[in-house]
Amino acid sequence: MRRLSLFVLIIQLSAPIGAQRAAISSKPDTPFKLATFEASGTTRVGLVLGSRVLDIAGANAELVQKGGVQAMRIPGEMRELIEAYPRVSPRLYQIANYFKDTKLDPASFAFDLQKVSIKAPIKYPYNLLAAAANYKLHAGEMFPPGSPQQKAALEADPDKEDPVFFAKSPRSCIIDPDEPYSMPPGRNIDWEGELAIVIGKPAFNISEAQAHDYVFGYSIMYDLSDRGGRGRRPLTGMFPGPNWFAGKSGDKCAPFGPFIVPKEFAANPPHFHIVTKVNGVVKQDGNTANWIWDEAHMVRYLTSILTLYPGDVISSGTPDGVGAGRKPPEFLKPGDVVTIEIDGIGTLRTPMRAAAAPATP
Repeated sequence: MRRLSLFVLIIQLSAPIGAQRAAISSKPDTPFKLATFEASGTTRVGLVLGSRVLDIAGANAELVQKGGVQAMRIPGEMRELIEAYPRVSPRLYQIANYFKDTKLDPASFAFDLQKVSIKAPIKYPYNLLAAAANYKLHAGEMFPPGSPQQKAALEADPDKEDPVFFAKSPRSCIIDPDEPYSMPPGRNIDWEGELAIVIGKPAFNISEAQAHDYVFGYSIMYDLSDRGGRGRRPLTGMFPGPNWFAGKSGDKCAPFGPFIVPKEFAANPPHFHIVTKVNGVVKQDGNTANWIWDEAHMVRYLTSILTLYPGDVISSGTPDGVGAGRKPPEFLKPGDVVTIEIDGIGTLRTPMRAAAAPATP
């Protein structure tokens, strides 16, 4: 018996070190979010676990050294990470599973979320496309009661009619969470909280049945809207109706973030509760279950027109409760703070401030 025990011990000691370690699961057992953040003067891509964010590059190196896994290169920029996700996601699952219960205070790659600067998660997507009037109650509040427009909105059939979209310039419009928005003088600035759908792979002519396969995950977008005010009027005689470019594409009018939730950690279909507050007062309280055109309809429609690329963003429309739909209308003023909360994703905060006076010669 003693000889058998000694033989087993010799076999164990002669086995490779990696074989003695417990295997680290490469399955999505531990939910996480993804972030772009700045710490110690360096911009990094992070994996968010509770109140901590792990620098993915540093956590990956630590896992290779102490977890006995093979070395793997992981992109250090979010759009590239999304593009490489089919290859690197098992390693991200390993990182989340390995470090989920580990005390990481001394670790150079682990940070308190409250002590880092969270950036817009993708700087910058190739395309940022936003749905107009994608909730019946919001469409209803924006048109006169009983008008043909309101009737059309309330009776919209997503299987017979296509949605209306507009584009925002990603480079000019996207700003970080907590970055102040400088309000142009004399303009009526509104709030619109929206779920952002992030595309995961090139998509063109995608069917509704295939649509979810092309989605990477979900974030938050503030479709900051200029409802008009002082200034030159558009040429409404030639082009009746609102000037969508002026109203939706102003500089820095797309606060974005704070995190992306990969779709494997979200419900399918994506039913998210959205609450928009101004100075802590609830203004919008909606759910994406009430979309007119759901995720599949939106992806099908957009990809029937153009190719969507990894990291591209679909801002999916806003619930009712916007300022322009209130009686009397309400708009933002300098000093106000807009917060958009989406369960399971986080809170996007945007302070309003007065624009600086033009420089005098």
